[in-house]
Amino acid sequence: MDTPDQRPPSGAQWSISAAGHEAVIVEVGGGVRTYRHDGTDHLDGYDADELCPGCAGQVLAPWPNRIRDGRYTFGERSLQLTLSEPNRGVAIHGLVNWVPWRLVEQSSDAVTVGYDLPPQPGYPWPLRLRTRWSVGPDGLRAEHEATNLGDEPAPFGFAVHPYLRVPGVAVDDLSMRLPARKRLHVDGRLLPIGVTPVEGTEYDWTSPRRIGGAQLDLCFGDVVRDEDGGSVVSLAAPDGAAGVRIWADREFGWWQVFTGDALPGERRRRSVAVEPMTCPPDAFRSGRDVITLKPGATWRGVWGVRPGV
Repeated sequence: MDTPDQRPPSGAQWSISAAGHEAVIVEVGGGVRTYRHDGTDHLDGYDADELCPGCAGQVLAPWPNRIRDGRYTFGERSLQLTLSEPNRGVAIHGLVNWVPWRLVEQSSDAVTVGYDLPPQPGYPWPLRLRTRWSVGPDGLRAEHEATNLGDEPAPFGFAVHPYLRVPGVAVDDLSMRLPARKRLHVDGRLLPIGVTPVEGTEYDWTSPRRIGGAQLDLCFGDVVRDEDGGSVVSLAAPDGAAGVRIWADREFGWWQVFTGDALPGERRRRSVAVEPMTCPPDAFRSGRDVITLKPGATWRGVWGVRPGV
């Protein structure tokens, strides 16, 4: 048994594997630390003795991205969140990415973790969160649930923060397909101030195109949906011989793309964070695509990562 001094910063580590696919799920934040297939890493993760860098693989709830000044109104309540990114004066990425999740169920190819979010001054609604992580022939799969345990409606948004990589290929040389018709404009605090179509602009990746020198930390919406209502973002090597895809079901109508320019050291522009989101940044203030969870109601969403092009 680990002593406190030996315990990894990300807490307990739960390994799952099947059909050549392997992943490690962590206690702190309940996210994914590594995912590989046949020895090739498809997520830019982190070591067991490393503090999670750049929110890699974290679960973001009950809101994704940033809320301006940490202030919002829901119903007749005006609320103030802790400014978790104080240099920009915002509350970022929710309340569950640094808390210990508990093991609910485990098998060789799947693990379910959970966290009960207590009501608090800035978010006075109790939620029960569950995530089932699994691996198999189709890759990595994450099934999420959020249940309102309270007696009044609660605002809710959800995202995850995986960094995708194609080993040996620089971000500039990656070909990306991003099925979104619009992008948000942001101010110096990375908060949305407008939305425009991407067609005919440098931000149009609706057809596969090299990322090049683009420095992205932007949210894209109006997604081009597949027949099942979901959407897929792909990254590929220049010769098309290797790649990785991230898919999300119909619950996710937004994609945040971050090319890692603000990350320090060797992580800078080494991989691309591609984040499926249910709502855009600052949604608790704008109301755009915020989910209202009624008492006892459960939201469910599914996404995953597949090797290949």
